Amino acid sequence: MTGGEVAAIIAAVAFAVLVVFIVLVLIKIGKTAERVTTTVDEANKTIEVVTKDVDILSRQVEGLLVKSNELLDDVNKKVATIDPLFAAVADLSESVSELNYSSRNLLGKVGAVGKSTAKAGVVGKVGGAAFRAFRPKKTSKTSESVK
Repeated sequence: MTGGEVAAIIAAVAFAVLVVFIVLVLIKIGKTAERVTTTVDEANKTIEVVTKDVDILSRQVEGLLVKSNELLDDVNKKVATIDPLFAAVADLSESVSELNYSSRNLLGKVGAVGKSTAKAGVVGKVGGAAFRAFRPKKTSKTSESVK
């Protein structure tokens, strides 16, 4: 065996080892590609399910929004019909407040008149008592002749 033959054998063995490693790497790449394909298929199925769920949810939300808008319109109409009631209650409370103020003024004036009347009554009684005390007394003969 010459040096060229030994070199050829070494090159052939190195090439065979290289081919074996390349085959092993290609097998691993194939398995990885299968896993990636399986994962992508599962992701696509999940995306389909999520898309269907989102479509269903969006329809339900749209229905809820329509119902909410109808309810809001109904409430606004009812509030508009109640507004005059609140205005009437405000007017009534203002009138009651004015009546209360007037009643207080009237009671104050009546109280003042009552106090002055009571003073006049006391003065009248005192004056009457003084008049009776200082008035000349009639004798009983004159009182009998007057009868």
